[in-house]
Amino acid sequence: MAEEPKKVATPAKKPTPGEFIRQVRSETSKVVWPTREETVRTAIFVFILVVILSLFFLGVDSVFGWVVQQLLALL
Repeated sequence: MAEEPKKVATPAKKPTPGEFIRQVRSETSKVVWPTREETVRTAIFVFILVVILSLFFLGVDSVFGWVVQQLLALL
C-alpha cells in the first residue's frame, strides 16, 4: 500500500487591522449578555455564599486554633 503524503500546516494569514475589528464586532454581537435582573440576582447569591463560607472557615479556624492551644498547653 502506498503511504499518503503528510500534510504540512501552513501558517495562518494575519488579518488586516480593519478586518480584525470587523471580526471582533461580529464575535461580540454573538455574546448573550445577562439582564440587569440576572446580574443582581447572581451578585446577591455570591454575597450570601461569601458570608456563609466566611463563617464556616472562621469556625474551622477557631476550632483548629483551640486544638493547637490545648496541645501547646500540654508541653
